[in-house]
Amino acid sequence: MSQERTANKSSLREEARRAKRRIKTGFWAECQENMDEHLEKAREQGLNESKVGRFFAAQVTAQIEGKQEDEFYLKVKQMLLTEGEVSDAIGRLTDKEYYATLSYEEKQRYTLNLSEKYLRALERFRAEYEFETLSRNA
Repeated sequence: MSQERTANKSSLREEARRAKRRIKTGFWAECQENMDEHLEKAREQGLNESKVGRFFAAQVTAQIEGKQEDEFYLKVKQMLLTEGEVSDAIGRLTDKEYYATLSYEEKQRYTLNLSEKYLRALERFRAEYEFETLSRNA
């Protein structure tokens, strides 16, 4: 058997072990219970149940995959929690030292990429905030 096949096989076995552990510890039952609670609360508050369900599913997926929060999102989240949405968010998030080394075209590209990244983080923050508000009221 090739080394790659052996690695894939052991990786698959490890995934199976983790899945079995989640079943044995009641992870899925707890997830279902939490989701049912949140969907009921969303219904009561007139929120979009589908949106709540998708958000909850994404949270569970991230938990299973062991994803860590990225630094940029955490920086945006902190800024939004302490100061709210500010008009100079892109300027505050710009890496000034790096930005100073760029050509005009590179600065334009950097700013555009940073803006897109900020908008995704803002959208994620709004969804999480809505979900956390729902959780606190549950």
